[in-house]
Amino acid sequence: MIVTKLGAIDIGSNSVRCLIVNVVYKDGYTHYKKVSMIRLPVRLGQDVFKYGKIRKVTRDRFLEGMKAYEHLLSVHGVQDFRAVATSAMREAKNGRQIVNRVLRKTGIQIETISGKEEARLVFSSKLYDTINADVSNFIYIDVGGGSTEISIIEGKQVLRSKSFKVGGVRLMNELVEQGEWTKMQRWLEKHAAPLKDKAAIGAGGNINKLHKLSLKPVTEALSYEYVDGQRTFIEGLDVDRRITEMGLNFDRADVITFGLEIYLKAMQWSGCGRIYVPKIGVSDGLIRDLYHKEFRAQIEQ
Repeated sequence: MIVTKLGAIDIGSNSVRCLIVNVVYKDGYTHYKKVSMIRLPVRLGQDVFKYGKIRKVTRDRFLEGMKAYEHLLSVHGVQDFRAVATSAMREAKNGRQIVNRVLRKTGIQIETISGKEEARLVFSSKLYDTINADVSNFIYIDVGGGSTEISIIEGKQVLRSKSFKVGGVRLMNELVEQGEWTKMQRWLEKHAAPLKDKAAIGAGGNINKLHKLSLKPVTEALSYEYVDGQRTFIEGLDVDRRITEMGLNFDRADVITFGLEIYLKAMQWSGCGRIYVPKIGVSDGLIRDLYHKEFRAQIEQ
């Protein structure tokens, strides 16, 4: 048995996640065993989408979080890790300055990646094996705090992908332009709606939480009607009740209905009546991608 301990840091618009995994190779098989997952509700997007930059108080919180992750990776003795940032850091006027500051203070090199690279990382995970779906075509919908990445998949091949500036945090702050909704609708109606024998695949914290609350197995999709009904139910609760009665985190309770609205619109415009939720994200893809690129060849001989 050969164990390789790897780390991944996913810097999103709503939260910053650090995943540590033991990659175990034994008897010709590779197993991914989660060791630790820490999530910090820094909300970079709250600043960026309003002010175009990350303000000092958020910068300081973010840096403290990255220092904590530096120590966490060290304590766990990870052999390698990768850190990436998505839409909020991409759009922040001072994004490059903050990335350089983190590198100086912690030694963590942050890569700012495109929406297309986000999708590729998720697809590098065992996405299809996880959901075990009965269809061969999918509309992949990844709703983040600042953007939504959508891919059209036919026979496990990505035909096309598109990123839209529509995200849960952005929508919550009334910062989604109508023109962006229109672009998303037209693109889906043109490229996704005509596809036959299809279902949606959802990625992102809001749909993951909804599926968890449903108590359904990961192989069972959520219907459009179920998602819509749950969104309506949650909208009827104030944030306090969402926290105390539903057990939502503080930074999930206020944004979840906005995130679900985006999934529903994407499902409607693409003609998908159900959505699978594999609960695989960028951090999972980072681990697999890192292992395959840097370690697999020398270990799995």
